[in-house]
Amino acid sequence: MIEYRHGRQPLHEYLRHHARTMPDKTAVVWYGRRISYAELDDLSDRFAESLRERGIGQGDVVALFLHNCPHYLIAHFGAQKLGAIVSPCNPHAQAYELEHQLADLDARAIVAGEELVKVVLASRARRNVEQIYAVRYGDMLPGVLAIDVPDCMRLPQEDAPLLPAGVVDFSEALAQAGDFVPVETIAMDDVALMAYTSGSTGLPKGAMISYDCALYKTAVGADGFGIGADDVVLADVALHHISGMNTGLAQPIYAGCTVVLLHRFDATAVLQAIESCKVSWWYTMAPSLPSVMACDDAATYDLSSLRTTVGTSFGVQLTEALADRWSAFASGCRVYEAGYGLSETHSSDTLMPPDAIKWGTNGKPVPGVQVRIVDPGTDIDLPVGMRGEILLKGPVAYKGYWLRPEATAALFCDGWVRTGDVGVLDDEGYLTFLGRTKEMIKVWSYSVFPEEVEAILATHPDVRQAAVVGLPDPDRGEALQAYVVLKSEAAERMRIDRTGQARDRSDQKIIEWCLQHMSHYKVPRTVIFRSGLPASESGKLLRRMLHEPGASIAAS
Repeated sequence: MIEYRHGRQPLHEYLRHHARTMPDKTAVVWYGRRISYAELDDLSDRFAESLRERGIGQGDVVALFLHNCPHYLIAHFGAQKLGAIVSPCNPHAQAYELEHQLADLDARAIVAGEELVKVVLASRARRNVEQIYAVRYGDMLPGVLAIDVPDCMRLPQEDAPLLPAGVVDFSEALAQAGDFVPVETIAMDDVALMAYTSGSTGLPKGAMISYDCALYKTAVGADGFGIGADDVVLADVALHHISGMNTGLAQPIYAGCTVVLLHRFDATAVLQAIESCKVSWWYTMAPSLPSVMACDDAATYDLSSLRTTVGTSFGVQLTEALADRWSAFASGCRVYEAGYGLSETHSSDTLMPPDAIKWGTNGKPVPGVQVRIVDPGTDIDLPVGMRGEILLKGPVAYKGYWLRPEATAALFCDGWVRTGDVGVLDDEGYLTFLGRTKEMIKVWSYSVFPEEVEAILATHPDVRQAAVVGLPDPDRGEALQAYVVLKSEAAERMRIDRTGQARDRSDQKIIEWCLQHMSHYKVPRTVIFRSGLPASESGKLLRRMLHEPGASIAAS
């Protein structure tokens, strides 16, 4: 194990420690508004008490359904101070998608961005959610903005619409909450976080993360990245994503540094934030780097404070050439690929050593984590340099999936975690991630589960059956292609050639429908019509055959 900076205690106790020892230090910068550690600790106490006053308690699930904002940190740490379980929801989700997670969790409360309240109310799972909090992102903005805010964000002086009946204004709830008495019965092995992921296959499942695991992976991440109390961290990656949560929420609070929070990535806002806040450390997605450098006035900004940029390759590969370009542009700052990890393990299973960068790899195992490469059919260890399935083992026990005993059993192999990923270890211990053995599709930085998209497509009034596969895409990493079997009435109306391509706008109409019923990154880029889908004797869909011409005959 490692030596924790302020002992083995939950991360919300690190927040409380910093609030007591350096109350006036800035914890969060929100477009120029500075929130101190004392204020963040007090506001998260207030949220914990607000939940308690509404009957939410230890072990209950609180869902977070909002984009980056200070309220996210307040809700995250406030719920955990109460001993409740935090479950981030993708703010791009539509009602059908949100419904699965809320129903699976039996969530008792949800904190939603005000623009997303309508999605919550449209979800059938809403009837089981007892408390809905609405966050108005602009209510914590400063009077004078230091960084450009997104056009979608309402400024404090602008009138806000009334909230629907039964929906509580988040800021008003904090103002009205009484004094919070800390919970003394939280154990480090208790579940603190429920991160939704596919695991190896199937619909998303809740990966249970304990306070112990969250602390351990946060600590090795902060140590591996060299984040200290004097750093100013820029966070533009979504906090609901495990990598954004680690680098923009957990690690800054663990280290006691300052995080400059952006609602979402914006190239100009990044330049303004680095210059005005003297940002020293930035984690982002690789496509962000050329976007920032392409700004018309990029050369006019002072980026000399930026010491380190850590990236993850999605769509655009973080190559040594791109790193050299960014380093030259950003006053010589160090640039490298972050690492590799699973949601089930709170990520950060391997990290790139900053002083021994090896391009084309995903770094070395962090202290305490062991990595094996095995033959996926026999589980026999493979020699150095041979590709196989990646297996992981850490010093903190991983809990598996919420209410999924069979999936949890399949996750483990004699105490090792099966990743379903293909990789290779070299003779220096560096891991290279090569791809996935599972059918999950990666679009930009998001995980897309074929079964989920197929289930939504099946609700289209003209669709009898659908299957989805991922295809390489230079911009997205992978893009979805849907294979659709139409109901007979719809097939008779549509004009389709022998390759399955629509001669009219039939495919575009389905894509337009998808845009209204699922997150934008799950929408198929192309639609192919078929008369049937390949299946095994048992009826199981054979997705691998969809790539083969002639696997089925197009509708005519």
